[in-house]
Amino acid sequence: MTIDNIPTVSDERLEQKMQWQSGLVIKSVPTVEPGLEMVAAGTTDPGADIDIIVPVYNEAHVLAASINRLNSWLNRWASEGSPTTRITVVDNASTDRTWRQARKLAADLNRVRAVHLDRKGRGRALREVWTMSDATVLSYMDVDLSTNLNAFPGLVAPLLTGHSQVAIGSRLDRRSRVIRGGKREFISRSYNHILRLSLGAHFSDAQCGFKAIRSDAAAELLPLIEDSQWFFDTEMLVLADRAKLRISEIPVDWVDDPDSRVNVTRTALDDLKGVARMEKNLILGRYPLRRIRGSLVAPLDASSVAAPPQQYMAATA
Repeated sequence: MTIDNIPTVSDERLEQKMQWQSGLVIKSVPTVEPGLEMVAAGTTDPGADIDIIVPVYNEAHVLAASINRLNSWLNRWASEGSPTTRITVVDNASTDRTWRQARKLAADLNRVRAVHLDRKGRGRALREVWTMSDATVLSYMDVDLSTNLNAFPGLVAPLLTGHSQVAIGSRLDRRSRVIRGGKREFISRSYNHILRLSLGAHFSDAQCGFKAIRSDAAAELLPLIEDSQWFFDTEMLVLADRAKLRISEIPVDWVDDPDSRVNVTRTALDDLKGVARMEKNLILGRYPLRRIRGSLVAPLDASSVAAPPQQYMAATA
């Protein structure tokens, strides 16, 4: 760990919520994964409707600029009756100044809290922080902010109203505007085609770093997800899809980050191994899909059909 003298905590991990005090507080936090160490830093935190997770690894060179940009955008989006938001920066065992930058952001911006994990893995970061969050909607986006933020209200609106359980941005929607290299475009389209053929996926883009899930759906799905790296997204979406949960998709404007830390080829190979594992588990009936659907999807009736509140859909220029 990067901080000395962190007090130990009892194993009340799923029930204990973050208790914040005035001023920057750094404390140890219970974890889902055995042996994992996690600390969090923040100021006064009144809770939020939406928790926006930003996983980072050695991103000190862009972190402050990206979080300040996101925070400014959320300030412009905020209006009377609009949902409250929190930004949670999750440092995945960085070896540069990322954790120091994250703590400073948490001290300077009331909306921001920072979390440090002593092991790498984007899926691990999402599982741990989503599990401890008290927000109704749990989302995440990549630190490079490749996705235009004006898509965010449309991403979370169907989750806030209860219309859908999961929401994703899709770069493969015909209405999306995407700038990226030919290699990444080919790999992305091929991978999503494989998901449709092998796992019967009904969603179009498993890998876009712009997703959200309702906390009640996360509570059902997260314990079933085995991957702690990049396949985490696909595993979550396939489970939701097979349980016949509602997955809302929105088109996004997206610009590829040329400085991305992701090894596309290696990640694709790891993802194919994950696909084979899930295919086997589905054939053997190892997932309680019917129970998940029964606990999350209520029968449809006329009184449950309502238009989303306009303030959830409003985007800022």
